[in-house]
Amino acid sequence: MPRTIAERADVLPVLGELFRRHGYEGASLAVIAKATGLGKGSLYNFFPGGKEEMAAAVLTNVEEWFETNLFTPLFAVTDRVGAVAAVAAMVTAVDTYFRSGRRMCLVGVFALGDVRDPFADRIQGYFQRWIDGLAHALARCGHDPADARGIAEEVVAGIQGALVTARATDDPALFTRVLDRLRRRCGVPE
Repeated sequence: MPRTIAERADVLPVLGELFRRHGYEGASLAVIAKATGLGKGSLYNFFPGGKEEMAAAVLTNVEEWFETNLFTPLFAVTDRVGAVAAVAAMVTAVDTYFRSGRRMCLVGVFALGDVRDPFADRIQGYFQRWIDGLAHALARCGHDPADARGIAEEVVAGIQGALVTARATDDPALFTRVLDRLRRRCGVPE
């Protein structure tokens, strides 16, 4: 059954998957129109700024999900028990969001492509917020603050690398294995 797109928000998940699959450069308006079932006129009605506005809206959607499900909970912790729970929840949310290694990180795709420049501050902010939030929670877990920061950088970089490697080797289970090791690296039990 064809997807019904009644408003701008309805098209964001489709755009997100197109940008993940084709990159910003490869997701032409023809590809977007075919996947959404919308003509170019309707697309420009929803996104008068064209493809760049589409990418910005998709990035906002991703940022909002991560802010709600990862960053805010990581920053909100004040004690060890809450911090351990927040880091464990982050690992679960990351596994779910990236579909156990079957879904690329859209922000990472943008960071590696030519679209990085118009969105450089947002891309940098996304990764920095993740590292900062995780470092905060790891310090509350009992890690020395300097060590917590290093572990947070290692974990976020490890997640991104595992996504790329799982995709390149067509082995989504690799992502799950690496994520499990990264969880243990944080000192969080299963």
